[in-house]
Amino acid sequence: MFHFFKKILKPKEEDKEKNIPENLSSEFIEKKLYQEEHNKSQIDQDEIPNGEIFADIQTNEFDTNYAQESNLEETIEKTGQNLVENFLNLFKNNEKIDDDILDEMEETLIKADLGVETSAFIIDNLRKNKNLLTKENLRDFLKKQFLEILELAPSSILNLKNGLNIFLITGVNGAGKTTLIGKLAYNFKNIGKKVLIAAADTFRAAAEEQLDIWSKRAGADIVRNDGADPASVVFDAIKRAQMDQYDILLIDTAGRVQNKFNLMEELKKIKRVIDKEAAGNLSESMLVIDATTGQNALKQAEVFAECVDLTSVALTKLDGTSKGAIIVAIAKELKIPVKLVGVGEKLEDLREFSSKEFIEALF
Repeated sequence: MFHFFKKILKPKEEDKEKNIPENLSSEFIEKKLYQEEHNKSQIDQDEIPNGEIFADIQTNEFDTNYAQESNLEETIEKTGQNLVENFLNLFKNNEKIDDDILDEMEETLIKADLGVETSAFIIDNLRKNKNLLTKENLRDFLKKQFLEILELAPSSILNLKNGLNIFLITGVNGAGKTTLIGKLAYNFKNIGKKVLIAAADTFRAAAEEQLDIWSKRAGADIVRNDGADPASVVFDAIKRAQMDQYDILLIDTAGRVQNKFNLMEELKKIKRVIDKEAAGNLSESMLVIDATTGQNALKQAEVFAECVDLTSVALTKLDGTSKGAIIVAIAKELKIPVKLVGVGEKLEDLREFSSKEFIEALF
């Protein structure tokens, strides 16, 4: 849920008939697809999210308390241990910070996937203030440093306006684009928005089918033309969104074709279609990054930023990694804000990112 998602969502009768569970995970969807393709009659019980039976879909109540309801501290507990506690422990048995401790601290930050540039920046500031720092105030100093870095990036609030809002969703295969689109559609529908999805990843086998399942679960409409040119699918989706007055258009894209050049050229082509056919309606050019990839996330962001003018990052799988510090590195080195974080597998496990709440939970 986003901060502004307060509505109580009733389960849909048609979803019960389709055997689509409320707490749908990407792993479950892939299993469901496999079952349908191979006419398997049963999915193992332990592969259903949270052990839920298809028909036992409970009413979900959304709350506005982000930090508490998302269990953010639990979500980034591994990152906090890997980054903050390991860092502070270096000073625990020493009376003052010397050059040797600073070197160890820098190594700890780099190992926690903060990146060389960001780690060096923090250590330089520590070195300038080392005579003023104590065991008691080091935590607060580091906390302030992280927050100032995160605030270097533009606002983390989603760009939304009256009329059509287009979200161009990019990222490598496996990052969680399809899952993110499903969650976005679900949450936008839950606040009364009319949502359309464009299945423009026509290269990956079963990508359109997987997205179709997500769209049905979210109650969103979809434009798909399996195997067609991705830019033509986007063109058709834009025309439908304009004609039928949709509020939100979520565009899925390929994460890999034959090589990086072909992928980037295809994305540029899609971006040109959007700019020509819906000038001014592109609200977010969002890169989806798997938090578990650590420093590879920076490389991905650099490449995608070259061709689609990224406005934001969505970080998935934050609940399963100790590499969440990449959020800080992205803000420092690329000046791109993280706007959404995935904190679990349920449809409602999507949060707007808040720098202050992230730092409070981290420390």
